[in-house]
Amino acid sequence: MSFFEKGAVRIHYEEAGSGFPLLLIAGGGLNSNISGITGDYPPFNAIKEFGDEYRCIAYDLRNAPPGESSGPLEIDRPWDSHTDDQLALMDHLGIEKFMVLGFCIGGPLIWNLLKRAPDRVVAGVLAMPSGSRPEMRDLFYDNNMKGWAPELTKRRPDITMEQAEKFLTKMYRTNPDFVFTVTRDFVRQCQTPVLILPDDIPAHPYAVAMESAMLAPNAEVSLFPWKEPKERVPLAVRQIRSFLRAHRPVP
Repeated sequence: MSFFEKGAVRIHYEEAGSGFPLLLIAGGGLNSNISGITGDYPPFNAIKEFGDEYRCIAYDLRNAPPGESSGPLEIDRPWDSHTDDQLALMDHLGIEKFMVLGFCIGGPLIWNLLKRAPDRVVAGVLAMPSGSRPEMRDLFYDNNMKGWAPELTKRRPDITMEQAEKFLTKMYRTNPDFVFTVTRDFVRQCQTPVLILPDDIPAHPYAVAMESAMLAPNAEVSLFPWKEPKERVPLAVRQIRSFLRAHRPVP
């Protein structure tokens, strides 16, 4: 296990492979942790697939109950607090420029990274990205009030359910539209290459993924569906590999 600390924040991370840095963001919402990259949750094991070509860095999201990362619950800046951790981890590892591949919550987090550090993120892959459905605006708030907040407050007596509720309200209800972290205008002007692999379940709306792909000037999109039948997954992985190679800086 590797940890780094910055102030009151302690982040658990793991590295594998060598080459150009590739930050990996596991799915699972606010329960996102390394096992979501190396275990059975995603359609493929990203470290196994890309560790032969890239320096893969996976980490536990701050205050994800299944993980080992911890820190303050920054009620007024939930998304930015997580982006702070990602950039601080890259700084800690001495990495200036990197690529990023994220599942689920990784979608909004990648857009926030592109907004906060456009000069550092070379390219992004958004697999099964989270997004807001007009007919289900409270989906993420409700899911996390049941599936994240109770477990967190049990593990962390210093955090109350009231604080968790305020955090989730700011994160998912204050601007409950599109991809949560950026506007359509931002995506329209974003020059960073992105590859989007849509899903279509309540938390990963196909329409939002495709809208962001259509808006972003340097976006590519995978075939759909790509997770089923399972024989299609290797084809999607090949497309990710080709995309990363095409945008990897030449040493």
